[in-house]
Amino acid sequence: MIDVDADGVVAFTQALVRIPSTNDPARGRAERPAAELVEAKMREWGWDPVVYEVEPGRPNVVAVVEGGGGDGPTLMFEGHTDVVTEGDLSTWTVDPFGGEIRDGKLWGRGSADMKSGLAATLYATRALQQAGPFPGRIKVCALADEEGLMIGAHHFVAEGLAADVDGAIVAEPEAGEICAVAKGALRLRVDLTGKMAHGAMPQHGRNPVPAAGALLAGLAALQDELQKRHPAHEHLGAVYVTPTVLRAGSEEQVNVIPAVASVFVDVRTIPGVDHQEIAGRVAALAGGDGITAEVAVLVDRPPVDVPVTDPVVAALAAAHRAVTGEEPVYGGVPGSTDGTVLTHWGGVPSVVYGPGGKWIAHQSDEYVEIAEIVRCTRVFAEAAHRFLNGTH
Repeated sequence: MIDVDADGVVAFTQALVRIPSTNDPARGRAERPAAELVEAKMREWGWDPVVYEVEPGRPNVVAVVEGGGGDGPTLMFEGHTDVVTEGDLSTWTVDPFGGEIRDGKLWGRGSADMKSGLAATLYATRALQQAGPFPGRIKVCALADEEGLMIGAHHFVAEGLAADVDGAIVAEPEAGEICAVAKGALRLRVDLTGKMAHGAMPQHGRNPVPAAGALLAGLAALQDELQKRHPAHEHLGAVYVTPTVLRAGSEEQVNVIPAVASVFVDVRTIPGVDHQEIAGRVAALAGGDGITAEVAVLVDRPPVDVPVTDPVVAALAAAHRAVTGEEPVYGGVPGSTDGTVLTHWGGVPSVVYGPGGKWIAHQSDEYVEIAEIVRCTRVFAEAAHRFLNGTH
């Protein structure tokens, strides 16, 4: 078994958690300080990382570690440096950015999602490098904006950096599950335009608010239809069509029929569901009776469905079995990750696995088990060894 620096990976996770790398320009926050810490650690080990400025203060950091053992595949380890906001401090019992270690756990925002996973990828690669030559290479990537529009992952693909990657391990918190499938996300904005009028004389206007109500009813019916046509996935569950924002009029002028009402819809899909068809169905449901409708696609991330027999998944499963002594448990990602971008737009088979509870992300008092950080680092090192040597 490959020896890893257990104390080092925990300390590095702690240092990352202490950096409030939320995307919050108003408070002077962005990913740069966390990215700089990653870059510094890579350079300390003699790696030669390249920093790509995706947006001001929001860099990607990419290092290619050659194995020195001849030709072989390229494995990508991927993590992100951004975290979501800490939210209401009164809901926390610890400092969100304190990196406190207590009761065998490391506490703080991003401890699970996913600074421990990012740290594990670095220390696993370093352990494999120190263990001796290996064929091929490992591309270690710390990307920006996974919690937003995934501009870091999209930039990575657009720059051609995914072209030589044969498989990617995305270190999101999955509580020990191997997730080769992930739900798709389709987010729509529907603008319903009528004609403004006085509330006392509605006959002179075209009210988009009832049209919004009819659309909401239609969305519920569409969800029922999709769920019947596409039975729940064993790892991902059901298709959901969820209206999340309804906006119309002004409470300061309740006597005015608004000209525009907007409905925002968050659609979560499983393999086999056609996003373009859904967008068309929503457009067909909207408008009518003098109301015009415009549907805009805000986010389109198709589902991920990588076979468990793919070499990167098989290597990870074999590594999990070797390190933990337990049979791997397969699961699915309920949302989407940078792996969605890598697989759909970059053509890279991806699998998600990392330290931290599957449902702890974005909550107050976020934490990760210390033992799980170390265990995942060992699994990552073993998975890389098996993938690059073709012994999965």
